[in-house]
Amino acid sequence: MDSITQAALGAAVGEAVLGKKLGNRALAWGLLFGTLPDLDVIAAPLLDTAGKLQFHRGASHSLLLMTIASLLLAKPLAKLWKRDKVTPFRAGMFVFLTWSTHVLIDCFTVYGTSVYWPFSESRVAFNHIFIIDPLYTLPLVVSLVWLAFLRSKKQQKKRARLLKWGLGLSCGYILFSIAMKFRVSTAFEADLARRDVAYERRMEAPTAFNTLLWRCVVDRGDSLWIGYRSVFELSSSPVRWTVYPRQAEALTPFEGEREIRILKWFSSGWWIARPHANGVWIADMRFGETRTYGAKPGMVDSRFMFSWSFNPDATGDRLRSPSLEIDPGETLRRIGYRIVGNTRQWEANPRLAGVPGSFPEWLPVVE
Repeated sequence: MDSITQAALGAAVGEAVLGKKLGNRALAWGLLFGTLPDLDVIAAPLLDTAGKLQFHRGASHSLLLMTIASLLLAKPLAKLWKRDKVTPFRAGMFVFLTWSTHVLIDCFTVYGTSVYWPFSESRVAFNHIFIIDPLYTLPLVVSLVWLAFLRSKKQQKKRARLLKWGLGLSCGYILFSIAMKFRVSTAFEADLARRDVAYERRMEAPTAFNTLLWRCVVDRGDSLWIGYRSVFELSSSPVRWTVYPRQAEALTPFEGEREIRILKWFSSGWWIARPHANGVWIADMRFGETRTYGAKPGMVDSRFMFSWSFNPDATGDRLRSPSLEIDPGETLRRIGYRIVGNTRQWEANPRLAGVPGSFPEWLPVVE
């Protein structure tokens, strides 16, 4: 999740664990420890693109490291807060809970989190919420700002009530997202069954800033299908699938390259590839695409949010991410229309764009 969300969640946990002891200082300490796992970005200037993908949400988000940090910091923090009568056990629990809730909420996104590092390279991703979702964050922020002004001991009960409301609404939103995902997942599965489509696996994730419009990616081996569904659609409504040929042969000349191995691992196999004059282009299909309308009548160009161009002969960083021009207002407007069932504002004849040195590629559609 974004830094504001992580800071707010950390502050809320700090208030829950240490609020009665430290007052508003608990919010500040919670904010600090709630953002601590993401300090792995400090190493970013020392890493190339592939290294950043491998390192971010890695060791700093593992159960092993959060447990070690909790044990090592328990006594020093208890000593720092000795006048406030904070025990080493409570101090250690504070570290563990602020750290673990940061990791837990990250697991609800698509990116993936190395919870079991170094014992497993697999990352945990539940795919329930977008990496920035104001409906999750705002209740926390509002309740924390409000309770920060309630400083007297007589107002402790009101602080506790505000915290319960903030955490309750945010946790309730997570439960809502789980329910919405179950609803659309069942409908996607039913649509594929009606078509008698065989596939290896599939995944669903929400579109930007909401949990009402969902995107499904279906892995059929030699191709990936992408379809959209609003939670308000009837389960019998057909899904319009766009077919993206995988073109795995484009990666064959580069299979031994470190960057390609990392990209295949990072994407958990949800990738497509295209050759180009200087190497190969690869996209991670889990994260969604920008959609550009109007280059030609009745057409939409898709450019993937996470895509890279690999040039084996380049000096320095051999992976480059193309710049994307995104119109947030246009995107949100069309998402809103699609949520309420206006498919015209969303669907069109699709093309894959953004491959270096290539014209947009027309894509098949399964109605």
